[in-house]
Amino acid sequence: MVIKVFLATSSGSTAIKKKQQDVVGFLEALHVDYTPLDIACNEQNRMWMRQNVPEEKKPTNGIPLPPQIFNDDSYCGDYETFFDAKEDNTVYAFLGLPPPPGSKEVPVEERNGKAHGQEEQAEDGEAEEEEAAEGDEEKVAEETEEPTEEVTEDTQAAADEEEGQDEEEAEVEEEEVAE
Repeated sequence: MVIKVFLATSSGSTAIKKKQQDVVGFLEALHVDYTPLDIACNEQNRMWMRQNVPEEKKPTNGIPLPPQIFNDDSYCGDYETFFDAKEDNTVYAFLGLPPPPGSKEVPVEERNGKAHGQEEQAEDGEAEEEEAAEGDEEKVAEETEEPTEEVTEDTQAAADEEEGQDEEEAEVEEEEVAE
């Protein structure tokens, strides 16, 4: 498998240059073998790239801009999809490559729960999650119940006193208005 990165070595756009450098730099940091293909100096590369980018991935003007990434003849994506894969730690899956041993990236088969008997483990895990969720619901219900407050003589007396003060203030206000 050969990773092909279509680049424009003589691009006037600094944004395109930065995107190309980001892709190439990241691939080099991961020690991924890739072939840079220049579309500025080689018309065949440009035509091949334009013809092989899927229609749904082409911009509204119909001309895809570099960098465009392929695994042999299989389209991987453009800079935005590469960036998303980088952020999600799924670059190897994006490139269609198996992650190297010791990589943080989980192989596609394992992420889908189909490798190493993980289907059965997933079913067991789902049952445990459901039980935990039910326990959480009960706990939340208990926490949201209104606590019962015992009314003591002191609290009742304080409430009565406050009510009496409010009534006195109301009477004073009525007298002032009457004058």
